[in-house]
Amino acid sequence: MNAPAPALRQLHRLERNDALRSRMSSFLLWAMMIGLLLLSGCGGGGGADTTSNPPGGGEGGGDYNGPAPQTADVQAFRLALWENVRDENRCGACHSAVGGQDPMFARSDDVNLAYAAAIMPVVNRGDPDESLLVTQVADGHFCWLTSNEACADTMENYIENWIGGSGGAVNEIELSIPIQKDVGESKNFPDDSSGFSPIHTLLTTYCADCHVDSVDLPQQPYFAVSDIDAAYDVVKSKINLDTPEDSRLVVRLGSEFHNCWDDCTANADEMETAIQTFSDSIVPTEVDPDLVISKALLLGDGIVASSGGRFETNVIALYEFKTGTGSTAFDTSGVEPAINMTFSGDVEWVGGYGIRVTEGGKAQGLTDTSQKLRDRITLTGEYSIEAWVVPGNVVQEDANIISYSGSDTSRNFTLGQTMYNYDFFHRSSTTGANGDPAHSTNDDDEDLQATLQHVVVTYDPANGRRIYVNGVFTDDIDETEGGNLSDWASNFALVFGNETSGNREWEGTLRLVAIHERALTEEQILTNFEVGVGQKFYLLFNVSDHVGLPDAYVVFAVSQFDSYSYLFEEPFFISLDETAVPNSVPMMGMRIGINGREATIGQAYRTLDTTLEAADYSAASGLSLSPTGTIIGLEKGPESDEFFLTFELLGSSSNVVVEADPIAPPTPPDGAPVSDIGVRTFDEINYSMAELTGVSITNSNVLETYETVKQQLPTTENAQTFLSSHQVAISQLAIEYCSELVDNTTLRDGFFNDGTAFNFAAPPGTAAPLGTNWEFQVVLPLVDAVTQSTDLQPMAVGPTRTDMRDELLALITRLGGSGTATNSIAKGTCAAALGSAALLVQ
Repeated sequence: MNAPAPALRQLHRLERNDALRSRMSSFLLWAMMIGLLLLSGCGGGGGADTTSNPPGGGEGGGDYNGPAPQTADVQAFRLALWENVRDENRCGACHSAVGGQDPMFARSDDVNLAYAAAIMPVVNRGDPDESLLVTQVADGHFCWLTSNEACADTMENYIENWIGGSGGAVNEIELSIPIQKDVGESKNFPDDSSGFSPIHTLLTTYCADCHVDSVDLPQQPYFAVSDIDAAYDVVKSKINLDTPEDSRLVVRLGSEFHNCWDDCTANADEMETAIQTFSDSIVPTEVDPDLVISKALLLGDGIVASSGGRFETNVIALYEFKTGTGSTAFDTSGVEPAINMTFSGDVEWVGGYGIRVTEGGKAQGLTDTSQKLRDRITLTGEYSIEAWVVPGNVVQEDANIISYSGSDTSRNFTLGQTMYNYDFFHRSSTTGANGDPAHSTNDDDEDLQATLQHVVVTYDPANGRRIYVNGVFTDDIDETEGGNLSDWASNFALVFGNETSGNREWEGTLRLVAIHERALTEEQILTNFEVGVGQKFYLLFNVSDHVGLPDAYVVFAVSQFDSYSYLFEEPFFISLDETAVPNSVPMMGMRIGINGREATIGQAYRTLDTTLEAADYSAASGLSLSPTGTIIGLEKGPESDEFFLTFELLGSSSNVVVEADPIAPPTPPDGAPVSDIGVRTFDEINYSMAELTGVSITNSNVLETYETVKQQLPTTENAQTFLSSHQVAISQLAIEYCSELVDNTTLRDGFFNDGTAFNFAAPPGTAAPLGTNWEFQVVLPLVDAVTQSTDLQPMAVGPTRTDMRDELLALITRLGGSGTATNSIAKGTCAAALGSAALLVQ
């Protein structure tokens, strides 16, 4: 039964499990057994150490001198897979003529024989992720990276690049009947952390050297902090209340021997006992018998919907962030050399695949591996940067999300953020060495939001730079003509979340990053957006008992949104019996339940009120219930949280729900003290300068300068957010206003005392003595304007009139002594007054 498109237009990859293998042909089972025996003699099961040697050397090393590939498919096999695995640090040490172990798919003497050995059993062309090459490295066999999963993903991409399996074909997912189980009673974590004390004592005693945020090398989660409530909140997903022996805290000690403080088995038993004691103190939650409920499902009971429908034909660097531990994000594109990204500063893994970058953190690749980008992209002359991002806020500026650069002033490309804008810097023959002028989204559109977004920037010489957000072109046209990439530097590094220098920090989450050596088309971008990001499951909640139809389900697409929540979206109704059709079945007030009770937040479907009609129903795609998505809080973790649905009315079953009166909110506590002193924002500064000088804000020169520096001016009145870059912009705007004032005879004569008697064209000493006359005719009018304007609030604190006068006179004396022209001295004095704290602070 096919699910609806585009919501389910994704390639379903079956999970690797015993049930799948039991369905494989007897020949393939025999071949796998022989392959396992042959492979087991080489490298053990623990994986190999990470190596920096590039692949392709193979037995004997050097270039290949054997027979030429006999077919185009052999050539594709050579370029995508064979060259990457024949190195002696990978498969070539064993599965070659030198190693002598069959199958010799990594032999370097004859690529055609290697090709024949790879076809069966080590490669499954129909389902690459079930290839023996993939499943073996996934189990740790001679993995050349520190992550078995990263090795498996990379090997899978080698195979897909060979057979063209990532060419962007989008397939519908096949729905099947899930495990049927009733909603059971469930132990839930109590709000009070007092029963957690025995576990907390063990954690603070033996784990505080690492899992505390204040140590030199902190390791998340911080469950060993002294604050019991804070520790309790972050450790819940590591505790299994129903089967304490399966708790992650226990497994890490007993099976993985992680930082045992004595005997690992005894330590694991001690931790299990503490968790069991805590669990025994909890009264299980029983589901309310009045509820109209579906059957129950765990996340793992759903049908996996992976990103198989993505268009990745021209991907040369890919980061899916699946590892979840360690300090490296692996490039699993299968295009060598891999640009693996090392974390520094504050970078943490996010549940459901992703990394969060904050407070100066970054992930950075090596310059020699990053050179792959320059080498590949300069050959095509075009490229795309694709990312699923969650910006941490919409006030950060000069923030690098993804950058291929060498310093603050030199880069090949950068995708960045300036408040609500995405910025695209790109180096070519028509732009500067820093990739400027930047191509940015329109200020008024506010395309960038602090939520999960799919952003793609593309470049090709014909169209220049283009920006797409959530599958849609932003309609911002690049005003810089396209050029060539001959000036791209080869010694730059790929960086996520910052600049190589560390001073262009970006705060936010990356869920996926892909770099393509071609400009993606709008259709390809939309395809990748519709596929989504992260590991997604389709949960089929059985409701047959209520609607009177066989194999009837309400289906949700569910994924782990982050470390704290699940995303439920795209619900639809369907029967897997193609002959069954709903006939005027009412459905109202749908809610999501978790662990025996309705979730307290995220009930976006409680207002659902519809009737399932035959006229609206399709046996192939079902019937959509809502386009809305919602977030449900994670409680025990994705392995243990049990979900179900409840309804106020479904078919012949009903449950009258009376909404409780909302609880009156408590009196909010006093917040942090707020200063009485703030700064003027960008529009206030502009209008203030116009009011003081008499220069219109529509003056063409002023308007051009203002539009240039607008995003560099303060956006909030909080003085603590004021930056040096703000002052630079204020000075630029002040200089422009003062230039227009002094150069306009009418405005100048009306502003300065007896302006007609002051010769602004004469040398400074001739125009007026540098003392009294300058003070009377230039300085005092400026001081009066800034400090005594009826349209501006006079400063309660700050420089006195005398202080301002003396500083401005001293400036005039310095400028006059250096031979500066009278006009320029007047403009500089005006700008110093206009750009000072006297105007800025309020």
